[in-house]
Formats: sequence, C-alpha cells, structure tokens
Amino acid sequence: MDMVLTVLVFFAGLLLLYYGAEYLVTGSSHLAFSFGVRPLIVGMTVIAFATSMPELMVSLLAAFKGSSDIAAGNIIGSNIANVGLILGVAGLMMPMTVARSTLMREIPFMIGVSLLLYLFVLDGVLGFANGLILFLLLIGFLLYCLRTARTGSVVEVDAEAPRGRPGESRRRHLVFIGLGMVGLGVGAELMVRSAVIIATALGISELVIGMTVVALGTSLPELAASVVSAWKGEMDLSVGNVIGSNIFNVLFVLGICPMIRPLSIDPSVLRFELPIMLAFSIALIPLLLPGMKLDRPRGALLLTAYLIFIGVLFV
Repeated sequence: MDMVLTVLVFFAGLLLLYYGAEYLVTGSSHLAFSFGVRPLIVGMTVIAFATSMPELMVSLLAAFKGSSDIAAGNIIGSNIANVGLILGVAGLMMPMTVARSTLMREIPFMIGVSLLLYLFVLDGVLGFANGLILFLLLIGFLLYCLRTARTGSVVEVDAEAPRGRPGESRRRHLVFIGLGMVGLGVGAELMVRSAVIIATALGISELVIGMTVVALGTSLPELAASVVSAWKGEMDLSVGNVIGSNIFNVLFVLGICPMIRPLSIDPSVLRFELPIMLAFSIALIPLLLPGMKLDRPRGALLLTAYLIFIGVLFV
C-alpha cells in the first residue's frame, strides 16, 4: 500500500508540473507576444524559460536533498528527450521548415554549451565556479536574443480572449504565470520525494530514474508546447522552444544549482549519457541541412534513436 501511495503521489506531482507549466507557458508567451516579440525569440527565450522551470524546480530540490544523480540526470535526460522525443514527434505530426539562421547560429550555440558542460564535469563535480560561468553565458545569450527580439508590431495571439484594455489582458497573463509557478513548486517537491522512494524500493539507480521517468515528466511542457506549435503551423515556436529549452537547461538550471550546492557527477555519465546528449545535438546539423526541413522520415529517425537510448539505459 505504501508503494501504491508513493506512485500516486508521483503522478500527482507530474500532473501539477504539467498544468503548472501549461499556465506558465500560456501566460508568459501571450505576455511576450502582446509586446510584439518575434515567434522564434519567444520560443527560444520566454517559452523555453517557462518550460525549463520544471527541470529547475526538480533539480534544485534534488540537489538540496543530496540526490545529485536525479538533479544531473534530469537535465541530461531532458535534453536528450527534447531532441529525440519532442522534435521526433513534432516532425512526424507536421513536417517543419527550419530557418538557416537557426541552423547556423542557435544550434551550434546549443552544441557549444553542451560541450562546455562535458568539459566542466570531467573532474566529477559541477562546482560554484562552473555554475557561475554557465549563468554568465546565459545572460550573454539573453542579450543576444533581445537585440533581435522586436518585430516592430504587436502580434495578436489570443483571438478568443475577452476584448478588454491591454493592461487588463496583461494582468490576466500575470495571474496565469503566478498560478503556474505555484503548481511547479508543489509538483516538483512531490515528484522528487516519490522518485527517490521508488528508485530505492525497486533497486534502480537514482541516475536512471532521473534520466527516464523524471526527465520525461519534466519534458512534458516542452512536448506539449512543441506539438501544439507544430500542429498550428508555428514552426519557429516549435523548433525554437526545443533549442532554447536545451540551452536554458544547461546554462540556467545547471548554472544555478551548483552555485547553491555542488553537484557530484557519476563517472558513467561521462562515458555514456553526456556523449549521447552531445550526439543528439550534433546530429541535428546533418539531419536538417538537406532542404532545411524536419520531415516525417527524419522525425521517425530521431524518435527511434531516442527509444533505443531508453532501452539501452534499462538493459
């Protein structure tokens, strides 16, 4: 009965994470659009930040509780899921055209920060200085995005919203953001507590739990945001969300966590999981270069590679 209750608590936390992120994504993206920010930039910054909040909450709580494997595994697993699972599913649903600037600038930047993370953890610890450098790089990335953020006109995205004054609509979006933050905080606490108990009871390492179940749980907002964007034909939002989320996961989450408490990194991560994360990121360039498209065959290839990765983890 105790295990059944723990599993129920885990899924309750998962639901709170999902709906909290849903409210946060809706409120923050609509707020940004109301100020006339370009869709790609919204995807790479506002939505990426909002959908990275579950990873931040879960990793922070795991770090505080001394579960470094869940904290680090959650981020690495989420970044692999973002490329393999989310872009794979989005590509299968709706073939996407990718901007050349994304392939030439943002994807190489994502690869660069992933490689930097690998170099930082070669000594088995992600410490305060490493976190500070990552966080400073995040500020640089945000400044770069802000330089090209404005479209010059306000974009209307909430056609079904009540016609009121702009100030009233923006206050409504702020309420959504606040509710989302509360849901994320409570959901993360429930998920981390129950995940540690389940891993201990089943004899599964916290690293594997973090890489799979927790990573999939915290990636649900990215999956929802990207699939909905792809379905609506908003390709810049879908691709930008995944790239931005991976950048935020490394620079924001793994920038803040070690500045609060150093994270110890399991040696096996350096041999398998981190190289896989790098491989998924690097593979996007040759995969997208022909025709600048993510079509159904390429989406299927990404999704298959991700499922193989999950299978190998458990084997």
